[in-house]
Amino acid sequence: MRQQTIAEKVSCSGAGLHSGAHAQAVLRPARADSGIVFVRTDIDPRIEVPARAVSLASTNFATSLRRGDVSIGTVEHVLSALYGLGIDNVRIELNGPELPALDGSAAGFVSLIRSAGVFQQHERRRTIQILSPIEILEPDRSIRIDPAVSFGISYTVDFSHPAIRRQSLRLESIDSDRFETELAPARTFGFLSEVDALRGAGLALGGSLENTIVLDDRSVMNDAGLRWPDEFVRHKILDLLGDLAMVGNRIRGHVQVDRGGHTLHQRLVSAILSNPNCWRIDQPEERVATPVRATSPQFANPQ
Repeated sequence: MRQQTIAEKVSCSGAGLHSGAHAQAVLRPARADSGIVFVRTDIDPRIEVPARAVSLASTNFATSLRRGDVSIGTVEHVLSALYGLGIDNVRIELNGPELPALDGSAAGFVSLIRSAGVFQQHERRRTIQILSPIEILEPDRSIRIDPAVSFGISYTVDFSHPAIRRQSLRLESIDSDRFETELAPARTFGFLSEVDALRGAGLALGGSLENTIVLDDRSVMNDAGLRWPDEFVRHKILDLLGDLAMVGNRIRGHVQVDRGGHTLHQRLVSAILSNPNCWRIDQPEERVATPVRATSPQFANPQ
């Protein structure tokens, strides 16, 4: 019903999945209606990049944002964690070109947000209610959103690799607990046969068995194996949530994806924003509620 931010500052650090560059990310509370904003602190003056579709720079193996000549790489996992846990407003300060990969999932960011705590703000949350279907069809893949009473996802992946094949998962609704236990720990994945080409293109320079499910010609190379047999489709849903966060408001509708990826996800984001006749903004009526106090004095004057 109401917007939320985190209750206090938290941080993490590590190498970026694609750049390999080490960076620290600091998540700070933010005022209502400010949304999710990335801040490059290693540049003078600091550059702010809102996590909105207008900032989209690239969907090449990750979702990256740009403002002018300044980029923020691989934002989808932290955005997915914020969306999945119901955080509307936060500032993410980054002293490098890419978010830390952590373990290649959203679990590390979920742990950060949980440790910070959630602060419920006075301002009401606005939700996009889908009224008419929006669909994008390509020769071998598709994405569609339909009206629904809650937010849900049906996702299918289809790879020729024997460890993946065709996997489908349907979630009629996604709350914070379900996101944390069933989606957030799903890791990104890649194929050993593509590593040389990716690194030649300046990608996957920070990738390893510590932050990526790596597949050879037959099987998973990670010693601990998979966290779920269908971890691949779960990670695709995780990515989709992070990409949908760039719409700018939470969505009520059911998304169906067949063999998607960041580019197709962002095409849906663009199609939603370009077709306002297919949705309306819902804002709940004002209700009397018990105030929730911040657990940290930092929120009194968020940076």
